[in-house]
Amino acid sequence: MANATTAPSAMMANPADERIAPKRLAAFIIMVFGMFMSILDIQIVSASLSEIQAGLSASQSEVSWVQTSYLIAEVIAIPLSGFLSRALGTRLLFAISAAGFTISSFLCGFASTIEEMILWRAFQGFLGAGMIPTVFASAYTVFPRTKFHIVGPIIGLVATLAPTIGPTVGGYITDATSWHWLFFINIVPGIGITIGVLALVDFDEPHFELLDRFDWWGLLFMAAFLGTLEYVLEEGPQYEWLQDTSVAVCAWICGIAAIAFFWRVFTAAEPIVNLRTFSNRNFAVGCVLQFCIGIGLYGLTYIYPRYLAEVRGYSALMIGETMFVSGATMFLIAPLVGRLMLKIDMRYMIAFGLIVFAIGSYQMTWITRDYDFYELLVPQILRGIGMMFAMVPTNNIALGTLAPDRVKNASGLFNLMRNLGGAVGLAVINTVLNQRTDLHITRLQERVNWGNATATETLNMFMQKFQGMGDAALMAMKQLSQIVHRQAVVMGYGDAFFMLTLFYLSLSLLVMLLNKPVSMTGGGDAH
Repeated sequence: MANATTAPSAMMANPADERIAPKRLAAFIIMVFGMFMSILDIQIVSASLSEIQAGLSASQSEVSWVQTSYLIAEVIAIPLSGFLSRALGTRLLFAISAAGFTISSFLCGFASTIEEMILWRAFQGFLGAGMIPTVFASAYTVFPRTKFHIVGPIIGLVATLAPTIGPTVGGYITDATSWHWLFFINIVPGIGITIGVLALVDFDEPHFELLDRFDWWGLLFMAAFLGTLEYVLEEGPQYEWLQDTSVAVCAWICGIAAIAFFWRVFTAAEPIVNLRTFSNRNFAVGCVLQFCIGIGLYGLTYIYPRYLAEVRGYSALMIGETMFVSGATMFLIAPLVGRLMLKIDMRYMIAFGLIVFAIGSYQMTWITRDYDFYELLVPQILRGIGMMFAMVPTNNIALGTLAPDRVKNASGLFNLMRNLGGAVGLAVINTVLNQRTDLHITRLQERVNWGNATATETLNMFMQKFQGMGDAALMAMKQLSQIVHRQAVVMGYGDAFFMLTLFYLSLSLLVMLLNKPVSMTGGGDAH
């Protein structure tokens, strides 16, 4: 395709341009730190929601909005960043995002009510979101193609590592100080990033005249569409989906707003996002892969901590220490992925990563209530390897083959797909866990009767244990019921992992739809 060939040749014009200027590299590293903070803050509160709930005297449903409000605001802002980076320029947009994120973090730390916290978290998500796609766009427009094997793993590592170690970092901070420091810790780095970006970034020029043609209707429809979609996916599993009035109303708004949004995008003179970028096959397939990778990235970052807390009774700190294995694996494997991209067809690397991820999930289908750090070790290592091998080449194939003038808009859409994939993944995983647990409880209760020798023996053992402590028979029945419920929950986790195994094995076949990417070493153009 035309887009796939013009970009590489444009980026490989002169060997003198292959050198990365130190100022430009320093600016990019500063921006990567900003992106890391923004993605980290999605998950950093997840291990500490109970402490925030107690500190703000909030209910269980209210405190969940500390995370939901951030996610909804971020999902709306990410695709908007493509237009804003063209209008304001990379330097100004990133500085505004970093400064706004820092101020919002400060206000979150001083929040005294749950309403204040939800409001400032929404601002934090909306303002910080601009940093994520801006880094992706800069990586694939500022640096020559021959350096993609260096910058690609860096942004891929940050995009996967930040949400993975979020619970770890949050657990350590809350354990050492208080939940307020989950937000205060952003202030000093945020100020440094803002100043550094203003001083060093000179990647492009702003085009303020684009602001005169800003599509406010497009923004309204997009916000309604993506915001209500995120709400439905977040709240649906726990409220039986459309059986809940608020979820049903939001689903209707989402459907109507989606129609209005797509109509507006294809009719406006200057659309809020340019969906015609999907006409590039590698970008379109890359976005589908990114969406599906998001399911695994955010889904397993949710399912592992939930198992460890619900079944094993781990504290936030213990969960963080156990989850750190995947993060360490990603960190160690990133340089290898970068080097292999120079030698191996990236499509094969993506397929390998998805299959390894599936193998790691398959090992967890045999999960029992005794699975601990060492039983989770190999599956987590495989998860880290699979995620890096799948994500980094996908980034390069999807964005690295586009013409430079299309990358800014495309980066917003590409990153949106990962977040939407995460939202869909959490919704599906929660639904599977709820339904399969209920099914297993029913089946186990049918088997636990007086005709079952093991059940009778266990019940008698508990009755002897509770003898002289009140109603021994009732206490024994409660104890047996808890065992049945816990076993059903564990079996539900096994079913969820099996579903992910089948999903990622079948997904590896999607790689065949990708066009073969141009060699990253310079290929024919260099010779």
